[in-house]
Amino acid sequence: MDFRIADTFTDALAKLSNKEQKSIKITLMDLQLDPTGNGLRLHKLNARDKHFWSVSANMDLRIIIHRDGNSTLVCYVDHHDDAYAWANNRKLEVHPSTGAAQLVEISEVSREVIVPIYINKRVEREITEGHRQPRKPLAIYADEFLLRYGVPETWLQQLKEATEDQLLNLIEHLPGEAVEALLDLAIGTIPPEPVQKENAPADPFEHPDALRRFRLIESREELEAALDAPWDKWTIFLHPSQRELVAKDYSGPARVSGSAGTGKTVVALHRAVHLVRANPEAIVLLTTFSDALANALRKSLNRLLQHEPVLGERITIQALDAVANRIFRARTQDAKMVDEQSQNELLLAAAEQTDHDFTIAFLKNEWHNVVNPWQLKTLKDYLDVKRIGRRTALPQSRREKAWPIFATVFAELEKQGWYTQASIFQALSDRYAHPKELSPYDYVVVDEAQDISVPQLRFLASLVGSKPNGLFFSGDLGQRIFQAPFSWSALGVSVRGRAATLRINYRTSHQIRSQADLLLSPEVADLDGNTETRNNTQSVFNGPVPTIKVFGTPEEEWNAVADWISTRIAAGVSPEEIAVFVRSAAELNRAHLAVEAADQTACELDEKLNTKINCVTISTMHLAKGLEFKAVAVMACDEDVIPSPERIENVLDMAQIEEVYETERHLLYVACTRARDFLWISCAGGASEFLGDLNG
Repeated sequence: MDFRIADTFTDALAKLSNKEQKSIKITLMDLQLDPTGNGLRLHKLNARDKHFWSVSANMDLRIIIHRDGNSTLVCYVDHHDDAYAWANNRKLEVHPSTGAAQLVEISEVSREVIVPIYINKRVEREITEGHRQPRKPLAIYADEFLLRYGVPETWLQQLKEATEDQLLNLIEHLPGEAVEALLDLAIGTIPPEPVQKENAPADPFEHPDALRRFRLIESREELEAALDAPWDKWTIFLHPSQRELVAKDYSGPARVSGSAGTGKTVVALHRAVHLVRANPEAIVLLTTFSDALANALRKSLNRLLQHEPVLGERITIQALDAVANRIFRARTQDAKMVDEQSQNELLLAAAEQTDHDFTIAFLKNEWHNVVNPWQLKTLKDYLDVKRIGRRTALPQSRREKAWPIFATVFAELEKQGWYTQASIFQALSDRYAHPKELSPYDYVVVDEAQDISVPQLRFLASLVGSKPNGLFFSGDLGQRIFQAPFSWSALGVSVRGRAATLRINYRTSHQIRSQADLLLSPEVADLDGNTETRNNTQSVFNGPVPTIKVFGTPEEEWNAVADWISTRIAAGVSPEEIAVFVRSAAELNRAHLAVEAADQTACELDEKLNTKINCVTISTMHLAKGLEFKAVAVMACDEDVIPSPERIENVLDMAQIEEVYETERHLLYVACTRARDFLWISCAGGASEFLGDLNG
């Protein structure tokens, strides 16, 4: 007998308390052992679909299952009345066009859900002033066309009559594959057409769309794994547009982009797995710019390959610096690497020996952002380098005057046999540029590529060159917070013609995404002319409007944040599903005080990005990348905190302030988009100017 779990069940299970989940899991174990339900309290429901049954987990909780012949589908779980109401409004159907199994909500019951949703204030003003008339984005499509994307027949009329502002509320009641297609169609993008019935498998549960919604459970161990770590649809299943990017053959370096929550990291993970599966002898490097993110990738890959662990043996996951240092030290074991502080001391000593009129701040900036990263060893190299992205012109005469200082630093490094991280990358790049030197990796997949550095990219290019499928990048220019922009093509890495952008946001509600997007430009471009458009991104679900508050004192703020945390927990959000982010370590105490005032335990995030059960996570914004929480509070957004006054004070001229402001905006954007359902943003005293932008 087939035993399946629907994604509607795992979504509902995640909303219950830990104690309630335990009762549900025990009941499901018993049901899987004996699908006839002997010994369990089964009750056939008088619902529209006559195959729905309820299973009692305790006096109040009910599991809704669908039983048909030798098939049991676990559909939903909730408290008694809500579970029965859910079942009474659903039917399991085979879609007439695609042939896929679908759990369909009966549209007559949901007609009343068409209500206006949140609109940011700028759009609201446009509507009020008459500059924009509400349109019906799906009205232009024929019924037969919409049916080919898995839209249930009974919903066609309501969908075509819905305005833009009604559509998002409405599609929450549709099967996921239809939602994804409709979001594309609403902005005028024609998505890939799914498999149609004439070409679909005979079993409607084996259709590609159904495989993303219903999971076949074949053993007790698999059920335990599915229930202990709720079904991660992000990692296991791909949207058709994502699947196309994963499996595509590229003639050279390729890049997938997208705003926060669109599944870039998932595509990178699947790309690495695809490469080792398609190339049985290949070794793949899956990498990123930090140890923390590499740890997160490792955990995600283990979850993805839990049934194929042997594939993981050919995928190396390590941060880029760690990869380079390991390879380098294998041949140069006695090499000593000097850190940034030691380099600054060498720079200061060299400056004292030279007649010049440069500030130390300028020399440090020039060394760490131009001379050392690009490994400019001669005056000619320094004169020839294109300062793309530096924003500050430096005439030849000034470069000639500064060069003796940098030359002295290089000479001292060579004399002592010392290496900087950039010179290690350069040495390896030179090594693998030699045709007889074999690269340790056949393919390289890079996540969070917007924050890799000049020497790191040069190293990656040397490993696999322009080999077909050799380099695959995923990232978001809107989340660049660590590296100044530079030209990839100047290092021989061009993704022109091999770049794609993901548009469907699965992680963050429409309201949170829309508000956070106000921090960024609707269109961002790299220095090679590749453009990423953000204004056509769509979220697949609704949620509460983010809360933005300004308080007079820090104490007022942390008490208000504490009340907000308590309210979330009282509503069923677990402490480990809540995070509090601040700009820097200097503000962490305010986060601690807020969590303590809520009578909760606070756990600071470390470089391993491990959260703890029954603990509210607190962290600086820089460690927020790659994480997701149901509820996020971003506090201490004061005018003297973000943008960072220290960074502004250290800029050399007005031209560089723009770069500081840009990355500080990105940092706040990253923190805000870690929230799935609830977002709180606050400050004490004067508010950061970014809060004004967030208000539209």
